[in-house]
Amino acid sequence: MIIDCHGHYTTTPPGVAEYREAQKSALATDPSHQGSRGQFVVSDDEIIESIEKNQLRLQQERGTDLTIFSPRASWMGHHIGNQYTSQYWTENQNDLIRRVCDLFPKNFAPVAQLPQSPGVDPALSVGEIRRTVEQMGFIGINLNPDPSGGYWKDASLADKSFYPIYEAMVELDIPAMVHVSAACNDCFHTTGSHYLGADTTGFQQLVFSDVFKDFPTLKIIIPHGGGAVPYHWGRFRGMLQDQGYPTIEEAAMNNIYFDTCVYHQRGIDLLLDIVPTKNILFASEMIGAVRGIDPQSGHYYDDTKRYIDASSLSDQAKADIFSGNAKRVFSRLDLSALEG
Repeated sequence: MIIDCHGHYTTTPPGVAEYREAQKSALATDPSHQGSRGQFVVSDDEIIESIEKNQLRLQQERGTDLTIFSPRASWMGHHIGNQYTSQYWTENQNDLIRRVCDLFPKNFAPVAQLPQSPGVDPALSVGEIRRTVEQMGFIGINLNPDPSGGYWKDASLADKSFYPIYEAMVELDIPAMVHVSAACNDCFHTTGSHYLGADTTGFQQLVFSDVFKDFPTLKIIIPHGGGAVPYHWGRFRGMLQDQGYPTIEEAAMNNIYFDTCVYHQRGIDLLLDIVPTKNILFASEMIGAVRGIDPQSGHYYDDTKRYIDASSLSDQAKADIFSGNAKRVFSRLDLSALEG
């Protein structure tokens, strides 16, 4: 079995964008506009077509079985509008992901976006965590360390304002993927620098803190291969040592996991060489940041299964990365539909 832990609904039907544009238009007239939740005008047939022609087709072509699926990351847009804007948008986005997973129960499992907003207490997201996990069967969340969209105005993930989220995560036994949204700061390219910088920053904030001491069973996924972390493993080891923290193995490896969204063989090989196998989850983020074909290999950059297959890992290590580790991290994942 091959479980892809990092998928986003990047092929949503037109009704999703129409809803968001209506929100933006109302905010342009009145930035304090609250409005009402409303709903996306999207039919099941539209969802089926958007998935069958895209994510499902690539699953079948590439030989993967299940994608852990969440709303489009660059569209989370926590910096847009106010807390009501984000709450309504998030609830509808998560409801849409639930619909996808209900229509394709053997192929997708749901992860939730949170209704974060700049300057708003992170604890207010706990309600959506409980709604999606306890009532709707979601198995994890995406947690944005920078809801300001590239300006980093809010508290660090190490700040105790995030502790209510961590408490809920531990209680419900769900992981969070640290994932920013679009950058509205022109200094940062959304997927080229903002994502990778945020991955590295999120790792640094958490490891150089008491978060894992206070929440020893907390599970955090750092996407995109961990940003710069594996490449600078020695830097982090040395800084932890210099500042009197536990070793990186003690400070991070019981709580932090890295995905395989690295789009060339040598990068994957470095990740596999540096990070313990038990801390690596297979992922592709297909139809995401990089969608083209690598002229050097003749294959899609984001066909990451090929890189794991071509690695020097043992068969058992590959099996752990492809599914074993994901089953452990996403403990709420119900595979009965797939295995039945």
